[in-house]
Amino acid sequence: MCEYCGCQSLETIEELTREHDEVVRLISHLRSAHQEGGVPRMAEVAREISRVLGPHTQVEEHGLFPALAGDFPEQIAALEAEHRRIEAVLAEAADGATPSDPAWPDRLMEAMAVLRDHILKEQDGVFPAALANLGTEEWEVVEATRAKAGSALVRSAAGVAHGGHGHAEPG
Repeated sequence: MCEYCGCQSLETIEELTREHDEVVRLISHLRSAHQEGGVPRMAEVAREISRVLGPHTQVEEHGLFPALAGDFPEQIAALEAEHRRIEAVLAEAADGATPSDPAWPDRLMEAMAVLRDHILKEQDGVFPAALANLGTEEWEVVEATRAKAGSALVRSAAGVAHGGHGHAEPG
């Protein structure tokens, strides 16, 4: 992933990037389950992805995106529309359900392809734009949004991200 602009030196962007990395890792598990016809496993992984994306999306949509929307309205609107499309497909597996629609596995894989492209747009466009355009007050809003939203990732003692079932410890 991108490391050329220095945006990952900011803890906020670094955390969003770690979440992206975790989602990409989970998407690889979806591919395996899809190839094996394991719809219950696909639903389980979809719930794991939703767990990571929940707080992640809150930080983006209530912290980062509003600060950039004035300068990049079409791009931010497109990213938010992609969030809705991805969330809708993932939501079909919410609450422990295995979707019965035979088209769901293919729709899920299509949504995950959108998500992979979406991640690249954020890391190559949104994050560097935020670094270049946001002021101290805007970063404080983003950080306050993260503090409120938490994270689905936890850090080990060595500071390495692992998927977890709680909030990240302050860094």
